Amino acid sequence: MSDADLPLEHVHAEPDEPTEGAAPAVFVMHGRGADEEDLLPIAQRLPDTLHVVSLRAPERLRGGFTWYELVMPEGDLHQSQPDQEDFRRSLDLVVESIDEAVDSYGLDEDRIGLLGFSQGGIMSLSLLVEDPSSYEWVVAMHSYLPESHEDRSPEGIEDQPVFVGAGKQDRVIPRKRSQRAAERLREMGADVTFRAYEAPHGVAQAELDDVVEWVNGEVR
Repeated sequence: MSDADLPLEHVHAEPDEPTEGAAPAVFVMHGRGADEEDLLPIAQRLPDTLHVVSLRAPERLRGGFTWYELVMPEGDLHQSQPDQEDFRRSLDLVVESIDEAVDSYGLDEDRIGLLGFSQGGIMSLSLLVEDPSSYEWVVAMHSYLPESHEDRSPEGIEDQPVFVGAGKQDRVIPRKRSQRAAERLREMGADVTFRAYEAPHGVAQAELDDVVEWVNGEVR
């Protein structure tokens, strides 16, 4: 259900356990070619106190949507980076959508989590690096930190909880790219949990179980 007019199309699910006053929330971002329904089975296993706001990327791609086009040096997917114009537009749209959702759905702006897969995870990590104090925790599955954000030294990222998951058989975003993101975030000062799974480019059951357990430990 989406009863607020946000800059991005979305699905909103209220928590099963209502809270007094402003409530915590998770903003969910899908991968390339998917849509706002794709990660709902994961989000629905997160703590019952959370509002879930699953956002749809702004540009159509085949039967789904994409956050940005890819720039691939020499056509190499494993060296791909976001097109910076598309990327900037989508990052800004997500921030604007979060701000609007906080007002429309009565969310606690100090208890906002991000959860993304693939492109959505890249978006999540980049948003964290740009403004660490705006997010309580971040989950990024099968993602990487783009070159545009790798060399930043953001204030306020110290001890920020981040979960980075990777697939040992992932041929789209290889494990080493996710592991590099985890290492770089640790260097910035974030409190990073990195785990790799016997999985291709998708969320294995073991990864889902770990994400649920980890988020349960972070949500206040």
